[in-house]
Amino acid sequence: MISTAELESLAAAALRAAGASPAQALSTARALVAADVQGLATHGVSRVAMYTSHLRTGRVNGQAVPRVLPGRPAAVLVDAGEGLAFPACELAIQEAITRARAEGLALVGVCNSHHFGAAAYHLEPVARAGLIGIAMGNGPAAMPVAGGTRPLLGTNPLAAAFPRGNAAPLVMDFALSEVARGNLMVAAQKGEPIPLGWALDEQGRPTTDAQAGLRGSMLPFGSASGGVKGALLALLIELLVITLTGARFGAEVDTFFEEGGNVPHLGQIFLVIDPGAMAGTAVYKERVEAIIAAMCAEEGVRVPGDRREQKARLAQERGMEISEAVLGAVRKLAGA
Repeated sequence: MISTAELESLAAAALRAAGASPAQALSTARALVAADVQGLATHGVSRVAMYTSHLRTGRVNGQAVPRVLPGRPAAVLVDAGEGLAFPACELAIQEAITRARAEGLALVGVCNSHHFGAAAYHLEPVARAGLIGIAMGNGPAAMPVAGGTRPLLGTNPLAAAFPRGNAAPLVMDFALSEVARGNLMVAAQKGEPIPLGWALDEQGRPTTDAQAGLRGSMLPFGSASGGVKGALLALLIELLVITLTGARFGAEVDTFFEEGGNVPHLGQIFLVIDPGAMAGTAVYKERVEAIIAAMCAEEGVRVPGDRREQKARLAQERGMEISEAVLGAVRKLAGA
């Protein structure tokens, strides 16, 4: 067990030791610990080792300062400067909230970026502002397109947050593979097998070996019925991200699970909508609560985002549990 404050301090120290500026280190550590707090270990401090290796090898510019590029009132790009994604995403969200309040909606992209962690994390300030948020991003090739066999697209997460009046927002966040690729990373770190149906090895054969899956490809969601819809949604996100931000597509980005490789130049997109600009805030609130009430009328149904909220609350009260292997690795990288 460890407090969130101590874990955040260790993660930030490890990132600074690898060359990240204090601002980059703090922003990134805060996001990683937030993921662990919500039970998302695949996007938590288990990623510190990967980020520090990219800092040391120059795949990430630890001293980059994100900046807003010239754009239009409701559409603009933020340049991450080849740095860690989190400071640039914070700036993008600030811009999106300000512009959506003025224009009714805003589309803000992030270019020259890196892995952006749990997509829904970036939407928390949006929901707190009473706005609807949608986030998406691309990554290194991990999945084939529909009908293909070689990895071409990232697992391309998609997230959305819908604010509620007196309750936690309704939050959806999912990769378009059967599971997030981080699940394989965590299994590989622990030396554990993975279930059949998650990944294929380099020869395109189903595998339970996490390392073989990382070298091979992820299966798109819905693979039991062919996976076409998952692959098409991943392609849709890939197209939006690379055409609007100028990002590299998945097959142009070297794997994140090896120390060497190119500067990824990934992209992210955030769409923020003010409900008051259309049917109106009162209508929005009534309709959201109506559908949630209908959902919860059936036993066993849970509101998306509730489980994360509950885990975060418990972690803040009691501290959080983290594996000795991951904590030991972070301590070592931090020099602690």
